[in-house]
Amino acid sequence: MTPNKTLVQITAIVEKLFEEHFDKKPELTEALAVSGSDRRYYRMTAGSTVAIGTYNTNVAENNTFFYITELFRKHQVNVPEVYKINKDRRAYLQQDLGATSLFDMVLKDGFTEKNRKLYHASLAQLAKVQWIAGREADYKQCFASKQFDEKAIMADLLYFKYYFADLQNIPYDRSLLISEMEQLSKELGRVQPQTLMYRDFQSRNIMVYEGKVYFIDYQGFMQGPPQYDIASLLWQARAQLPAQWREDLLNGYISTLSDLHVPRMDEIHFRRGYVQFVLLRLLQVLGAYGFRGLLQHKAHFLNSIGPALKNLETFLADHPQTPSYPELRGLLEKLSAPEMQERFTLKISNEPAKLKVQVSSFSYKNGIPRSSGTHGGGYVFDCRGILNPGRYAAYKYLTGNDDIVCQFLERETRMPDFLNHVYALTSINVEDYLARGFENLDISFGCTGGQHRSVFAANKMADYLRSRYNIDVTVSHLNEKKWLLQDAGKDED
Repeated sequence: MTPNKTLVQITAIVEKLFEEHFDKKPELTEALAVSGSDRRYYRMTAGSTVAIGTYNTNVAENNTFFYITELFRKHQVNVPEVYKINKDRRAYLQQDLGATSLFDMVLKDGFTEKNRKLYHASLAQLAKVQWIAGREADYKQCFASKQFDEKAIMADLLYFKYYFADLQNIPYDRSLLISEMEQLSKELGRVQPQTLMYRDFQSRNIMVYEGKVYFIDYQGFMQGPPQYDIASLLWQARAQLPAQWREDLLNGYISTLSDLHVPRMDEIHFRRGYVQFVLLRLLQVLGAYGFRGLLQHKAHFLNSIGPALKNLETFLADHPQTPSYPELRGLLEKLSAPEMQERFTLKISNEPAKLKVQVSSFSYKNGIPRSSGTHGGGYVFDCRGILNPGRYAAYKYLTGNDDIVCQFLERETRMPDFLNHVYALTSINVEDYLARGFENLDISFGCTGGQHRSVFAANKMADYLRSRYNIDVTVSHLNEKKWLLQDAGKDED
C-alpha cells in the first residue's frame, strides 16, 4: 500500500464510521496532533455533532482499550464512550471530551481551590478504578505486560540508568549500582496490595469536560501496586504540586477507600510503599525525559528535566533514608544537585530577549536566501533527502501547512530524525547567542519547490524554538506565491 493511499484511506474509514453511527457525513475532518504512539486521531464535525475517529493498526492494544473502557463504564468511571468499532478493529469512533486537561487547568489558573477539588475528584475515580473495577479485571486482556512485577520494575530502573544517568558523565560504581537496583526491584516487587494499575496516571491524561474529570490513555493497565498511580499524579514534574496539596490529596485518597468499603488495610504500610513508589516514578520519568529530550531533542521533555530534578531533590531532602542503598543514593544526590538543575533550566531574563530568529522555507530553484541579519550568520538545511509528498497525487496540491501532509512527513518519512539533528545543532548557537546578547539568527530550509518538506520543517523549527526558549521567531515561506495549489501547470515540487 503506498503512503498516500494509507492516509487517504484512513480518513475515509473513520469518516465512514461517523456516517454509519450518526447517519450523516462529517462536514469537517481535522487531523489531531500525533501522539507518542502509532494511533491517529481525527476530530469530525457535522453541525453540533462531534466525535473522535481513531485508527491504530495494533489490534491487541485496541482490544485492551475496548475491554477496559467497558469495564470502567460498568463501574461508573468517567471515560469516553466508544460509539462504533469497524470490522477489523483497527478503527473506532469515540466521544469527544474537548481539549482541556487537568494539566492545562493548573497551567492556566494555578493552584486554585477549583483545581484542588478536581484533583480530589480524580483520585476518588482512581480509587474506584483500582479497588472496584480491579476486583473483576481480567489481566489476560493486557496487551503488553500483565503485572508490574520485579522484572518490570528493574526495566524502569535501567531505563533511568541508560537514558538519563549515564548521559550525565557522573562517575559511579556500575557493578554496585546494578546490584542495588536488583535488590530494590525485588523489594518493590513484593509490595502488597496489588490492584488494577493505570500505569500513566498524570494530569495530561485527565480531561476536564463539562466540569467533570474523565480518564484517557489507560490501555497500558496491568496488575500492580496502587501507590504507583498516586505517585504519578502527585509528583508529576511539570505540575509541581505544592507539598501541602500532595499530603492533602493522599489523605483524601485514603479516606475515599472507606467510602468504597475497601477491606481494612495497614495505612502505615501503605504510606511506606507510597514513598518507595514515588522514588521509582521519579526515576522512570527522568529516563523518559532523557530519551525523549536528550536523545530525540523534543522541547517539551527537555523543558521538563529541570522540574523533575527539583522534584528529586525535594524527595531526597524529605526522605533521608530512601533509598537506603548508598551507591544509588549518592548518584541521585549528585544528579539532583543545584548545579545539575541549573544545567537543565533555561535562564530567561525578565527583560525581553534581544535575539530574533528568522526561519524561512525556500525553493532551491530560486537559490539560497540571503541573511537578513547584520552579521550574516545562520543555517541552511537541505530537505531534499526526505521523501517528497509532492510525488503523490493526494498531496501534490497541498503544502507543508496542511495536517495530512504533516502526518505523512511525521509518519512515513525520516523527517523526525532529520529535525532531531537540526534541533541539536541549532540549539548550540541559540543558547550561545542568548547568553552573549546577539540580536539575529537566520535558519532556512530548502527543498525542490519550497512547498511541502521545507515548509513543514520551518514551521516545526519555529515551534521548537518558541517552546524551548520563549524567543521571538518569525516564519516566512519565500516561495508561497508559486505554490501549486490547483490541478494546473507542471509539478513544482
